[in-house]
Amino acid sequence: MRHSRWLVFAAAVVVVPQAAGLAAQPTPAASTASNAEDSRLTAFLDAEFAQDLKLGPQLATRLGIKEGEDKLDDISDAAQLQRLEARRASVARMRAQFDRNKLSPRGQTNYDIWETELQRMELQYKYRRCQPPFYSFLYSVHSQLPDFMINTHTVQDAADMRAYNARLRAIPAVLDTAIAQTRLSDAAGIRAPRFEVERVIDGSKVIISGEPFEPGKDSPLWADAKTKVGRLQSAGKLSAPEAAALLADTKAALLALKPAYGRVIASEQAELASAPSGRVGAISLPGGAEWYAAALKLNTTLDLTAAQIHQIGLDEVKRIEAEQDALARRAGFKDHNAYYADRARRFPPQPWTDALRAEYLRKANETVAHNRALLPARFYNLPEYRAEVVREPSFSEVAGGAAHASGPSPDGTRPGRVYVHLLGKTEDPALLTDLMCHEGIPGHVMAGDIQVRQTNTPKFRRAGGYVAFNEGWALYAEQLCKEMGAYPDIASDFMHLDQEHFRAARLVVDTGIHALGWTEQQAVDYMINTGRVSPDEARSEVRRYITLPGQATGYKIGMLKIMELRHRAESALGAKFDVKAFDDLIISDGSQPLPVLERRVEDWIASRK
Repeated sequence: MRHSRWLVFAAAVVVVPQAAGLAAQPTPAASTASNAEDSRLTAFLDAEFAQDLKLGPQLATRLGIKEGEDKLDDISDAAQLQRLEARRASVARMRAQFDRNKLSPRGQTNYDIWETELQRMELQYKYRRCQPPFYSFLYSVHSQLPDFMINTHTVQDAADMRAYNARLRAIPAVLDTAIAQTRLSDAAGIRAPRFEVERVIDGSKVIISGEPFEPGKDSPLWADAKTKVGRLQSAGKLSAPEAAALLADTKAALLALKPAYGRVIASEQAELASAPSGRVGAISLPGGAEWYAAALKLNTTLDLTAAQIHQIGLDEVKRIEAEQDALARRAGFKDHNAYYADRARRFPPQPWTDALRAEYLRKANETVAHNRALLPARFYNLPEYRAEVVREPSFSEVAGGAAHASGPSPDGTRPGRVYVHLLGKTEDPALLTDLMCHEGIPGHVMAGDIQVRQTNTPKFRRAGGYVAFNEGWALYAEQLCKEMGAYPDIASDFMHLDQEHFRAARLVVDTGIHALGWTEQQAVDYMINTGRVSPDEARSEVRRYITLPGQATGYKIGMLKIMELRHRAESALGAKFDVKAFDDLIISDGSQPLPVLERRVEDWIASRK
C-alpha cells in the first residue's frame, strides 16, 4: 500500500507557474459592501448548485441530501451535455449579475472556482471518449456502483432502504449505457487495455457470486443489505415482518441485476482477444497527446508540460535519495540502499493472514487516534467527526492496491474512512505511520471533515475537489507529521521519505507512459528499481496510471506548490509568520485550484505585514 521532509535548508523549493486565465487579485471594495455582495453571490451559487444536484443524485447523497436518493446519475452523452449547458448558462448569469471587483477576496475565490469548473467541464466533455465508463482501474462503473451503495448510501429508516432497493433496480440501465458508451469509444480507437478488460470481467463476477444468486456466502450487496436492515430492526425502527418484506424486495432487485452484469461480462469478453497490451498510454491513442495535455491541466490546475513534469520528477528523485542517505547514516548505515537492505532482511514480506490483517487494522486505527491527539499543538481548526481504518471491499480489493480515503458525511453519520488493501503480501511495518498521516489525519480524512463542515460558504465548495490540492495537502500532511513528532523512530521517518520519493517517481512514470511512449513493463521496472515498490504494487500502480492519465502527477506538484507558498510566507513575514495560522489558511477554505490558493496566500501575507 502506498500513497517530506521539507526543510528550507535541505530541499530546493520548486516553483511551479500560475495557470493562465485567472485574473490578478483586485483591491477589495469596502468591507460592508463586499460582505453584502458575498452573501448575494453565495445565495446565487447555492440556488445554482441545487439545480445541479437534481442532475446528480449520487452527489446529493454524498452530501447527506435525501432528495433523489432513489435515483442514480445518468451517464449518457445527452445527460453530460445537459449538465455542461446548464453550467454554461449559470456562469453567464453570474457574470451578468455580479461585478467580481465588488466581492471580498473570499467571494472572488468562490466566483473564480465556479467559473473554473466550467472550463474543466468543457475539457471533460470534449475528451469524454478517452475515458469510457469501464476504462479506469480505480473508477470503473461496474465496481463504483456497488461501492456507492455499500459505502455511501446510508440507511437510517425504512424509506432509505426502499430508496436503496430502487437504486439497485436502476443499476442495469446505467450498465447498459456504459456498454453503449464503451462501444462509441471503441469506434473512435479508444480501447481499454487488456488488463482492465480482465479486471472488469473478474470484478463483475464477484458482484453476482454467492447468495442470492447461487448457493454460497452472501454476495457483497446482499450482505450489505442484510446488515443495514438488521440495524434498523435492532434499533426498533422495523418490525420483523417489515424487515422481511424489505429484504424480499432487495433480493428481487438483486436477481434482476444479474443479467445486466452478465451483459457487461459478455461485452468485455468480446473485447479480450483484440484488447491492447504493452504500449497503452495516451500517446498510443488517436489524439492522445492533446488528451494528455488536457489531463495534466485538469489534474495539476497549472500550465505545466509533460516534459517539465518529467524533469521535476527526475530532480526530486535525486534530491530525496540524498536526504535518505543522510538519514541512513544517522542509523549507522552507508547509504539508503544499505538501510533498505537491512529493513528487507528484518521484515521480509509474508502472505496476509486474518491475524495479520486484524493486527494491522488495530495499529492503523491507533495511529490515526494518536495523530489526532497531536493536532492542537499545530492547528487552530480541528476535525470533529469520527475516523476509522477499514479493509477494502472484496469486489475491488487487489494485491498491492493503493490505500484511499473518503471524508465523512456532512452530518457525521458516515465517518471519515481509510480503505486499505490486505491481499498479497505485507510491507515494511514502518510505512504505516506515514500512510495514516496521508490518508487519515492530518491528511485526506481531516481535510474532508473540515470541508463538509464549512459554513458561510457556497454549498458547492463542500462537494468538489482538485487532485493537486487534495493530494498536495495529503503529502504536505506527511511533513506535518514529521513536525508534530508523529514518526516514532528513524525507520518511520525514513519511510516517510520513501513515500515522498515514490510520489516523485510517479511524475517520471506517468509522463513516461503517456508522453514518451513507455510500455507497461518499462513503467513497472522503473517503479520496482527506482520507486522501490514490490512487483505486485508496481503492477497495480502502473495500471492505475495508465487508465487515469495525469492523476498521479497532482500529488507531488500540489505538495511542491504548498511548500513554495509556505517558504514565501516565512521569508516575507519573518518573526510574524504563524505556522498554525498558515496551515489553517491552506485547509480552511476547501479544495481549490492551485492558482486560487496562491492568490489567497499572497493576500494573507499582505494582511500580516
